[in-house]
Amino acid sequence: MSREKPYTITRVLNHNVVLVEEPDSGQEIVLFGKGIGFGTKPGNTILPHDARVEKRFRLENESHQQQYQTLLSQIDPAVVGIAEEIIALIAKEITPHVNEHVHVALPDHIQFAIYRLRNGMDIVNPFLFEIQTLYSKEYALAKRAAEMIKTAFSQEIPESEIGFLALHIHSAVSSMPVSKTVQFTNIIAELVGIIEEQTGRSIDRNSIDYVRLITHLRFACERIRQQKSIYNPLLDRLKETAPEAYAVAEKLARHISKRLDMNVPDDEIGYMAMHVFRLTQQPYE
Repeated sequence: MSREKPYTITRVLNHNVVLVEEPDSGQEIVLFGKGIGFGTKPGNTILPHDARVEKRFRLENESHQQQYQTLLSQIDPAVVGIAEEIIALIAKEITPHVNEHVHVALPDHIQFAIYRLRNGMDIVNPFLFEIQTLYSKEYALAKRAAEMIKTAFSQEIPESEIGFLALHIHSAVSSMPVSKTVQFTNIIAELVGIIEEQTGRSIDRNSIDYVRLITHLRFACERIRQQKSIYNPLLDRLKETAPEAYAVAEKLARHISKRLDMNVPDDEIGYMAMHVFRLTQQPYE
């Protein structure tokens, strides 16, 4: 009967997260589990199949390994610990296939957010409505993450920051960089503004029409970015029966084309025209 070689604990981040070194490869991995770090210290050992181990993460990318080591020397270990707990929650609740860069990006973000909040610096999030609607699952998880941060650091987390946490969670599960997600969310907010300006209507951010609109715009931008085609059998009819809505959609297309530096197919313009037409058929409040 073969005996397991134990991991050696290299760092205790909090009561639930420890860094350990694998016995054969010498590679460092993250272990998460309730109470796994309580009463332990560097140099102690733990067996790979210890019942307390709920999640384990290994950074495969060499660049990420180096960034993580740099992070550990610069950031409060408690911040890294809570970030790893949040990542474990993401892996459990959304997908186990989490982009490993989140192990670097999330603690860095949390550290800076706590610094800003403790020093009275406002965190402004102009895309909060869009984030709540487009990434509702991520936002719900971000609210739980905010409670974890609040408990760990006795710091209230405002809704604006919850929105940014949701973007990091979305980045982790979609492998889309946070900067690209912010760009898309910004574009969608701009498109809604163009529709309101062109139609003279204010769109209720809590309405089902708003949800439908920005959800469509999100996937339209994704298709355009990836150069995926979509067929619209009503295109010619829309041009004839809804020329005003189609003209607004053409303005939207020109804006998307400018922002993404991509061509917008006529079929996509047709679908955007359908959404604009639906909005203009709604009675005024």
